[in-house]
Amino acid sequence: MTASITRPGKIIAIHLSYASRADQRGRRPAAPSYFFKPSSSVGVSGGTVERPAGTELLAFEGEIALVIGTAAHHVSLDDAWDHVGWVTASNDLGLYDLRANDKGSNVRSKGGDGYTPLGPELIDARTVDPTALRIRTWVNGDLRQDDTTAGLIFPLAQLVADLSQHFTLEPGDVILTGTPAGSSVIAPGDVVEIEVDAPDAAGSPTSGRLVTTVTQGEIAFDAEVGSLPAVDDLQRTEAWGSREEAGLPAESTAPALSPELRAKLMEAPTAGLSAQLRKRGHHSCFIDGVAANIPGSKIVGTAKTLRFVPFREDLFKTHGGGYNAQKRTFDAVDEGEIIVIEARGDATTGTLGDILALRARARGAAGVVTDGGVRDFDAVAEIGLPVFSQGAHPSVLGRKHVPWDSDITISCGGATVQPGDIIVGDSDGVVVIPPALAEQVADDTLAQEIEDAWIAEQVAAGHPVDGLFPLNAAWREKYEASTGAASDRGPRA
Repeated sequence: MTASITRPGKIIAIHLSYASRADQRGRRPAAPSYFFKPSSSVGVSGGTVERPAGTELLAFEGEIALVIGTAAHHVSLDDAWDHVGWVTASNDLGLYDLRANDKGSNVRSKGGDGYTPLGPELIDARTVDPTALRIRTWVNGDLRQDDTTAGLIFPLAQLVADLSQHFTLEPGDVILTGTPAGSSVIAPGDVVEIEVDAPDAAGSPTSGRLVTTVTQGEIAFDAEVGSLPAVDDLQRTEAWGSREEAGLPAESTAPALSPELRAKLMEAPTAGLSAQLRKRGHHSCFIDGVAANIPGSKIVGTAKTLRFVPFREDLFKTHGGGYNAQKRTFDAVDEGEIIVIEARGDATTGTLGDILALRARARGAAGVVTDGGVRDFDAVAEIGLPVFSQGAHPSVLGRKHVPWDSDITISCGGATVQPGDIIVGDSDGVVVIPPALAEQVADDTLAQEIEDAWIAEQVAAGHPVDGLFPLNAAWREKYEASTGAASDRGPRA
């Protein structure tokens, strides 16, 4: 039966449904979640889809589409499939350049004209087993997706039953049932073909190949009437399917701080750590000008970076609103990480407030370091999140800064900070430690602390500091004889 689905009353799409896709994204939902697509997004086989001017991340998603045959309202799981009339192929196209601003609604990123091609043939749902359907996608003749409904997290019938709890599914409504792993970016000139079939059913029914060609749009979006497209490495990674496919450098494979190393660094003072770093030629390890909001705070963690750039009206329109880089960073910080913010040393504006501090605390962040100011200063301190900053300032975002990007190399308080660098802060300040040096620097700092404690005992006993601090050869011999320590660390820097 040839598909003639031109204006379904509703198009409902699921966010994640295949195990292969969930594993690729690194998150598996406990229950299905959905979004709507406009009926004007429907396209036909042999048609085109436009990648808008000024965008780069148009992605295909081969999916099985269910077409409702009879109305479904509060139907049981056992009866749900009886309300499906037909099955066909679909391409749930999406523009990742608009994804962040949509905040999960996908109104613009998934709603463009031609973003839901369907067909070309309809498979009678009564002739197939919903647990034994196959979905395949080709791009320019190369097979890119190949999976079956056996790989679904949520069976097809469950989607029908679940949606029918909330509203009536009417004849002609379309449910897009999710895409498996393999979805990626397409460019003008690319040809996408998608087929759904039931290879084990009698007659091997098939939708035929749904063919869509990508074209290049010429009309740019207007910043005067709405947010502009914007991409970052997160969107590139999710659109392409991996950092490697997106042409991005691999994420650091350095192990997270071990509990043992974290314990050592919690004990080691920043003054001692900085001395050991200077011995190794690292003279720019300080984040200058910052102090703790909670007196006596000590923070140890790995850096998660956020960069603000100087305020500019047009850039704030495109990057300041919606789900911007600042919000994404605080939403993504992991347990034990420290958010380090580049605010160009400007203390006359806030770089976080109590809501973001609450989010960081809930995510298990070890703290925040910013070379700018902090809004809601007392409230942030009451939350219990250690924040090292230049102090309080009441302004909101947009006075001096535009949140620009995250998880990149930044400058904070005169120090270069890379994602994964080890950050240690206490009442003396904050230091940045390259991960490869952390273990030895921590061990030598703690050894130096023992030595310094012994020296302090000698000074308290009345000995002059000359020759004692640092230890000359005679005093070192006494120290080693007294403590049983042997050291080749040489004089203290």
